[in-house]
Amino acid sequence: MRKKLILGLLIFTGGFSQAQNQSKIDSILSLMTLEEKVGQMTQVTLDVIGEGDDRFSSFEPFNLDKKLLTKAVKEYHVGSFLNTANNRALTREKWYAIISEIQNTVKTETRLNIPVIYGVDEIHGATYTAGATMFPQQIGQAASRNPEMVKRGAAITAYETRASGISWNFSPVLDLGLDPRFSRMWESFGEDPYLASVLGVAMIDGYEGEDNYIGHPERVASTMKHFLGYHAVTSGKDRTPSFIPQDVLREYHLPPFKAAVEAGSHTIMVNSGIINGVPVHANYDLLTALLKEELGFEGLVVTDWADIENLHRRDRIAVSDKEAIKMAINAGVDMSMVPYEYERFFDNLVELVKEGEVKESRIDDAVRRILKVKLALNLFETPVTYYKDYPKFGSKEHEQAAYEMAAESITLLKNEKNILPLQKKVKVLVTGPNANSMRTLNGAWTYSWQGEKTPEFSEQYNTVLEAVQNKIGKENVKFVPGVKYIEEGKYYEEVKDKFDEAIAVASEIDFILLVLGENTYTEKPGDLNDLYLSDLQTELAQKLAATGKPVILVLNEGRPRIISKFEKDMVAVVQTYLPGNYGGDALTDVIFGDVNPSGKLPYNYPRFPNALIPYIHKHSEEQKKSEGVYNYEADYSPQYSFGDGLSYTTFEYSNLQLDKLTGKNGDKIKVKVNVTNTGKLTGKEVIELYTSDLYASEITPDVKRLRKFEKISLEPGEIYTVEFELNTNSFGYFSPRGEFKVEAGEFEIIIKDLKQTYVLTE
Repeated sequence: MRKKLILGLLIFTGGFSQAQNQSKIDSILSLMTLEEKVGQMTQVTLDVIGEGDDRFSSFEPFNLDKKLLTKAVKEYHVGSFLNTANNRALTREKWYAIISEIQNTVKTETRLNIPVIYGVDEIHGATYTAGATMFPQQIGQAASRNPEMVKRGAAITAYETRASGISWNFSPVLDLGLDPRFSRMWESFGEDPYLASVLGVAMIDGYEGEDNYIGHPERVASTMKHFLGYHAVTSGKDRTPSFIPQDVLREYHLPPFKAAVEAGSHTIMVNSGIINGVPVHANYDLLTALLKEELGFEGLVVTDWADIENLHRRDRIAVSDKEAIKMAINAGVDMSMVPYEYERFFDNLVELVKEGEVKESRIDDAVRRILKVKLALNLFETPVTYYKDYPKFGSKEHEQAAYEMAAESITLLKNEKNILPLQKKVKVLVTGPNANSMRTLNGAWTYSWQGEKTPEFSEQYNTVLEAVQNKIGKENVKFVPGVKYIEEGKYYEEVKDKFDEAIAVASEIDFILLVLGENTYTEKPGDLNDLYLSDLQTELAQKLAATGKPVILVLNEGRPRIISKFEKDMVAVVQTYLPGNYGGDALTDVIFGDVNPSGKLPYNYPRFPNALIPYIHKHSEEQKKSEGVYNYEADYSPQYSFGDGLSYTTFEYSNLQLDKLTGKNGDKIKVKVNVTNTGKLTGKEVIELYTSDLYASEITPDVKRLRKFEKISLEPGEIYTVEFELNTNSFGYFSPRGEFKVEAGEFEIIIKDLKQTYVLTE
C-alpha cells in the first residue's frame, strides 16, 4: 500500500520542517482578513487581466493590463490564475514575463505577499507552451500498458511545465472511459478501474515524484479529475446527468481516486455534472464525507470552469448565484474557478460569511489547504521558475520519450494473412482526412483548447503522409485526400476532396493506407449524435476496398467510431488513438516493420451503436448466439475487445500455477505463468491476470475483472515466468448499500486462455 500523504506533514519546502510549515500557515492565517481569505479561494482566467479589447483576439502579443491586474490581486486578493491567453500557446519567455509580472505585482501591491498559484491543463505535455514535447493522449498511454513509460512522460511534462513558469497541472484524468459516445473518453486511461489506478499513480509519481516533494523545481502539483463519475453520463453527452448507485460508484469509479489520494496527489477537481439528481459541486456527501473524511484527502479541492455559477444558471438547484456559492463552499469546495466575474463571487462569499450562512471555520479550512499547496510548491521562496534553468526543454531526449510512447501505444487489431509489416519497396496510396494532419494526430488541448491551432506550432513534425514519404521515398507514395475536414467548421463537418481521383489512383499502387478518424474536439463541442464513422469516410473505405487493392485501415480517433459497415473489407486495422507529434513517425515504423506493435485496447471497440457493452459487464449481457425455435444474435459481440492487440511475433502461454488452491480471507495468492516467444521476432507482450467470481450472494458478479498486468519483452524462443501476487480482496465486491464484502466460494484466475479455480473457505 502506498503511503498516504498528509500535506504539511511529509512535505519540506524551502528548508521548513513539518512543524515549521504548519506554524507558518497558522501565522499567515492569523494575519488575514476575511476578504484576504476569500480572495485566496478565487481563481480567475488570464484573459480577464489582459490589455484592452484585443485581449480576446486570436493573435499575440498578449500583455497584462496593470490596472486590471492590480485590481484583482490588491482589491480582491485573487489567489490563483489559470489558462492561457487568447486560447493560444505562448513561448516560455512569454510565460515567464506574464507570471513574473503577476507575482511581482503581488509582492509590491499586497499586504501579506502570498504568491499566486498558476494552473493549466497540461494533459499530454506542456500543451500551452510553444516547442514543448507532446506525448500521446491518455487513452494511448493506457494502450501502452507501460507504467514506467507513463511516469517518465509525466516527469518530462512536469519539467517543461516548470520551464514555462507554471507549477500546477490539471492532470491526470482518473474518470473511466466507459462510454464511447463521450467527448472526453480519450482523456481517460480507458474503461478499467485497475488500469486507471495503476497508470494514474504512475502519472502522479511523474508529476510530483514518488516522495511528493513538489517544491523541487522540476515537479508540479497534480490534479485528480474529475471527482467523481464524470464520464458516466446517461446521455453520452458532456456535463449531463448520471445515475450511479452506491455499489457502482465504489466498485468502479472510486478506486482510481482512492489510489491517487494514497499516492499523495495534492489537488482534485470536481465533476461538472449531476449524480442521482444532485450536482456534484453541491454534494457534501461526496466532497466532504467521502473525499475529505473517509479517504482522508487533505489537499485542495477546486471547481471546474464556472461550475458554481452552473448550480444556479444551469442546474436550477440554487435560486441565485449567492445561494450557489453557499451550497458549493459548504459542500467542501476550497477554490472556485470563477473564471470571469470574480468580483461577484468574492462579494457574495464575504457577505455569506458575515451573515453566518458560511462559517468562517469553513473558510479557514479552505485557505489552509490552499496555503499548504503553495508552501509545498515552494512558491514563497520561488514564485516563478526561470526558463533558462531548463536546458532539456524540447530536447532530443524528450522527443525520443514521446516517440517511444507513441510506438508502444499503437495497437494492431487485424492483420489478415500477416500482410503487415509491408516491405519498403512498395508503392502506396495514402488517403483519408487524417493522412496529412498534425492536428488530428494530437487531438484537443494541444496549443489551443480545441486543437485547431496545432498546425501553427507543429510544422517541424511529420504527418502520416510525410512519415511514409520519408520511409519509402516520395516517388513511391501517391497522396489524394478523398475526404477533408472543414477546418473552420465543427469537428464533424467534412467534404469530398478529389474523391473520385483517390479511387482511380488505386490502380497505380500496391497497397492503400487509409487514414480515417475524427477531427479534434473536447468537452461540449465534441458531443455527437451518431457513433458510426462519417458517411463520407465510410463511402471512401467501401469504394477503395472495391478496387481490389489491399486496404490497410489506420484509425486516428479519440473514441472508437463504429466501422462495422466496412471493417470486413480491410486487410489490416491499426489503431493509433491520438499519438501526438511523433505519431506519424511511430505509425510508419510499425507499418513497415521497424517497430513490432505491442499496444492493447483500453476499451471494448463496439460493433454497433446499440452494442455499447464494456468488457466489465454482467453475465446477462453475455448471451450467446442462438439458433433453433428462437433465433437471436449474441448480445455481447464487440468488434474488438479490451486487451486485444496483435504482434508480428507469436506468444504461447503455459503452466498457469497457484501456490495454493484454497485459503482464507486475508491470504496472499502467488500466481505464475510461463510465456514463450514462439515467433521469429523480438516482441513485447502484456500479460493480464483476470479474476471471475462464479457466484455472489447480493449482486450478479462481473464476467471477469482485470487484477494485475505486466509488460515484458522476449527474444525469439525466450521463455519467461511471470509472477503475480493477489490479495483475497481481489475477490470482493460492493453491495447495493456500498458495503465491501468478500464471500467464501469459487473464483477463477484467468490468464489468456488458461484458468485455475481458487476456493475461498471463509
